[in-house]
Formats: sequence, structure tokens, C-alpha cells
Amino acid sequence: MNPADSKIPEGPIAEKWTNYKAHQKLVNPANKRKLDVIVVGTGLAGASAASTLAELGFNVLNFCIQDSPRRAHSIAAQGGINAAKNYQNDGDSVYRLFYDTVKGGDYRAREANVYRLAEVSNNIIDQCVAQGVPFAREYGGLLANRSFGGAQVSRTFYAKGQTGQQLLLGAYASLNRQIEKGTVKSYVRREMLDIVIIDGRARGVIMRNLVTGEIERYAAHAVVLATGGYGRAFFLSTNAMGCNGSAAIQAFRKGAYLANLAFTQIHPTCIPVHGEDQSKLTLMSESLRNDGRIWVPKKKEDAEAIRAGKKKPTDIPDEDRDFYLERRYPAFGNLCPRDIASRAAKERCDAGYGVGTGNAVYLDFKYAIDRLGKKAVADRYGNLFDMYQMISDDNPYETPMMIFPASHYTMGGIWVDYELQTSITGLFAIGECNFSDHGANRLGASALMQGLADGYFVLPYTMQNYLSDQIKVPRFSTDTPEFDKAEKGVRDRIARLMAIKGKQSPDQLHKKLGHVMWNLVGMGRTLQSLVKAIDEIAAIKKEFYADLRIVGEADTLNTELEKALRLEDFLEIARMMAIDALHRNESCGAHFREEYQTADGEAARNDQDYMYVGCWKFTGDNERPILLKEPLKYEAIKVQTRNYKS
Repeated sequence: MNPADSKIPEGPIAEKWTNYKAHQKLVNPANKRKLDVIVVGTGLAGASAASTLAELGFNVLNFCIQDSPRRAHSIAAQGGINAAKNYQNDGDSVYRLFYDTVKGGDYRAREANVYRLAEVSNNIIDQCVAQGVPFAREYGGLLANRSFGGAQVSRTFYAKGQTGQQLLLGAYASLNRQIEKGTVKSYVRREMLDIVIIDGRARGVIMRNLVTGEIERYAAHAVVLATGGYGRAFFLSTNAMGCNGSAAIQAFRKGAYLANLAFTQIHPTCIPVHGEDQSKLTLMSESLRNDGRIWVPKKKEDAEAIRAGKKKPTDIPDEDRDFYLERRYPAFGNLCPRDIASRAAKERCDAGYGVGTGNAVYLDFKYAIDRLGKKAVADRYGNLFDMYQMISDDNPYETPMMIFPASHYTMGGIWVDYELQTSITGLFAIGECNFSDHGANRLGASALMQGLADGYFVLPYTMQNYLSDQIKVPRFSTDTPEFDKAEKGVRDRIARLMAIKGKQSPDQLHKKLGHVMWNLVGMGRTLQSLVKAIDEIAAIKKEFYADLRIVGEADTLNTELEKALRLEDFLEIARMMAIDALHRNESCGAHFREEYQTADGEAARNDQDYMYVGCWKFTGDNERPILLKEPLKYEAIKVQTRNYKS
């Protein structure tokens, strides 16, 4: 499949999805029972897709690496989920949500997909309320909203700072209903290690049982990947330690395209790194930027005194505080998009105004407490404040939080068409693991929206279009040459890694990779840094195959083997991230090439040469991948330079 053939329906943008649904092929209820679908992942995308497909009547096999579907990483999302309900009558609409999302992504998203996302957003809220998700409510009973970055309206629905957890519990309840009915078979502690292709179509997966070490085979008429993002290529990130990009690399090796891997989000409000022994970073929800004001000292000597422990932030009077986001972006202030807020924090710290270790800025709630009272602030953010105090031993009600940017979400991923199908027939990718809806930067509270939109309201339609001509295809046996070959490949790979018997653990090597990625492929990239990164990634890869040490045995529980397999894939993802960033000679969204910036330090896009999705085709290990392009055409939006100043 050529990426240029993205299957976008004809017609005006507001009618494309309606027209698609009106003319798509369907599968009748009796025939749905004859069809099997594998869904890998149980986060918001995976759980919603598995439960909805099963509710429709398909037989679903659902897999996760965790010990329960409800422990998927979506549970960690804090701030909220966007939808264009416009309860406040503050000017929101489906079009406004669509526009803000495309603009926030710096005009590098597929227009038709984003409009569909905005269009189904309201259905998501209704679905979740019906499931019992305890969204915050106003006095009159309507659901409450708060503001998030990149928008001038309040459209983010939330449940304190636990929105992801509450939404996942709703999807999990739906999933359990189907498990009880027998339409979903749930397999926990299983990790996908390969995709099985038969006659050009995805027909199954090879799984490793993480408890017993057994290699298992599963077959179906179609395979859905809902496996999350690859942010842990940086090692330190806000992602759970089990999050990985292995499914994307397995798909890549089998012929799926990887798209826009350079577009990785650095989140501006994380608890700063505190030492070399740290395994992950903790996110402080973007919702805090509603009421918290971000600042650093105006005077370098004050910043130096704070770093030396001679002054406290509360010693700095208001007139000596630089509220730099409010100064630089008056129209949006502290609620400018994540990529802009992150770079602004880095710029202040690089200039010598950072606090803490020097790589931190303040997020201050003094002003909100003065305005609203401590109780109101605690009602909105109490659990986040408690988490911050537990980690930092500072009371954020009395002293400002310290925050700094960290690796968070990945906008790039597996290329999919309008139907969410990859370039491998019968293989679909949904949620964060696809590249689809966010362009070069994701707005806050849009990840949960995309995951549930894909799973509840998009894939159940588009998948029928594919499965409608599969009803006469009998169920597959796993005793075929294709399954034999795939399983042998997995066993050989494990044996090869186990046999290295070097001296370095997977974590030691992963940390080295993380340093390279953060320093050379992080918030600021240059031609020189990216060329150097590719060389250094190759050197770490050589070290990996020469000096990796995996303790224990392969045919039992072995978390070190799990880490090693994922790290092998991260090395390929890291290389592809650097290659994609190197080819894109422009700055856009989270991809900031320092050679391409305006006089005042903003991203300088090159629409003439780079208005496309960069898709990469696998050509072999250590070989240069082939670049394919999906042109981006904007019909409903005027493309212009992003402006958050006025």
C-alpha cells in the first residue's frame, strides 16, 4: 500500500465520516460469530476496542503484559479528556476542537482524521457517563470542565487528577462484561514477540507467557495493535517502566510503515530528575497550569542563591519573578502548548535562571490559594499535591512546585490509513501506537480522547469494512508453516540474546541509550547532534550484542529477558527517530531543529518541502530505510504560522 492512498473519503470535511459510515460494508450478526479478532493491549484504546467488537458479536482474544487489564498505563493519565460539549457556552464547537488540534500539531496532522476525532468526542463523554465514570460536576449537575494548553475554551472533562484511572475502569467494566459472556478471552502476562503473516494478511501472533516463559501461538482473521508509545527510548520518561515500542518494530519488520518518529513530546510539568539511579520520572498534570503560575527569578544572582540554598523561592518578591510564559505568550500565558512551554523552560534554565539543580522552574499556587482559598485548590488538585509532597518532601501549598520537561507522549508511530489499517492488510493500529491524529505536537487531554475514539467509535466501523469479505475464510490453525517459521524466529532471537553472557545489564545499556537520546535527539536537535546520535546508537547496539548479560533462564519468569528484548527494539526505534529527525530540515511542533528557528526563538516550519507524513519502510537490519511520503492537504483550515501571543 502506498501511503499516499490513505483512503480519505470524498466530500466536505464535516460530511466525510458520515458518508463513510453510510456506504461502508457491514457484517451481519450471525456472520460476526464466525470471525476472530486479536486485540493486543488493554489500555483505553485496547479495552474499548475489545469490549466494543465483542459487544457487536465478534470473538475477541485480548492480550496484555500486565497481571490485569486494568493495570495498563492509561491508568496513569491525570488531567482530563477533551470534548466539544460547550457546556460553558464559551465559544467551543466541533470545528474549534478540530482547529485547535491541527494548529497545536503545527499543521502536520491528517485533516480528515482530526475532524473525525473532534466529531466523535461528544459521544465518548456520553458513553463514559453511562458507564459510571465519576466526572467532576458543577453545582447545577452539568459536568465540569477546565482549560488545557493550546485552547482558549474550557473543554477538558476530568475526575480530580485521576481521569485516566476512572476512564480505564469504565472500559474495564465493559471488557469484564464481555469476558463473562465468553465473547472476549482475556490473556494476561503475555507479550507479543511477532506477527504472523499468511498470504499477505495479518493472521496471528506469537506470544511469550511472561510467567512460564512458554512461547504460544494465536490465530485470528485480523490483528489490532493497541500497545502505546515508545517514549522510553529516552529511558527516563513519564511512562511506566514496562511501556515499550516492540509491537511497532515487529510490525515494521513485517512491512508496516513507521511514520513521523521524530515527533516525540516533551511534557513541561514533570518532577525534575534527582539522580543517576532513577528509573522513571513522575508527571505533574498539565491541569495544574490552569491555576499555577510558572516563573523563575528575574535576577541571575537570585537563581544562584536559590541553587546554593541561601534563598528560598518565597524570599523572592513578585516584582523579581519572571512569569516568562505570561510575558512571551500573553494570549495563552501558562496554557500555551506543551512543546512551547517545554522549550521556554529549557531556554530559561540554559540561560542560567534555573532553580533546584539548575534544571527546574517553579509552578506556584500561591496566587490561586489567595484567590480561591486552599480548600478549592485542594478539591481540584489534592491528590496531585499529595503525590508531589510524597516524592519531593515539599509542601506545594506553602512553597512552589519545581518542574522540568521530560519525555512523555509519542505522536509518531505506525502509519495507518483513514480506516486505522496499517500497510499490512488485516493489521490495525489504534491509540498512541499509531501516528494518526496529533501531528507534531499533542495538546493536553487529547490522548484519552483519541484512544477511546479509536476503540469505541472508529475501529468498530472501519474493521467491518475489512472483515466483510472474510466471513467465508475458515478459522485458522496455528499448525502452519508460517506459524512454525515465526515461532522459530522468536526462539532463535531469545537464544541468541541469552547466549551473549556479557557483563552489562539491560538497564545499564538502556541508560546509555537514554543519555544519547536526551542529549542529542531531545528538545533541541541539530544536524551535527543527529549525525552523532546515529553513530552513538550504532556503538551502543554493538555493545549490546557483545556485552549484554541476562541472568536466569529463558523458559521461566525472567524480567531481565523482557527488558533485553524490548531494549533490542528500542535501539531500532532510537535509530529511526534520529533518521526521521535528520531528514526533516525544519522545526515544527515538538521537532525543534535549532538551525531552523525565527529571530525570537520560535519553530520555523518549511511547508513547501515538508508538508507530508514521513513514512519509513524497512529494508533490513542496519540498512537505510526507504522514505515514502503521504502529502498533507488542508481544505478546511488555513495553514499559517502558529501564534499564541495574541
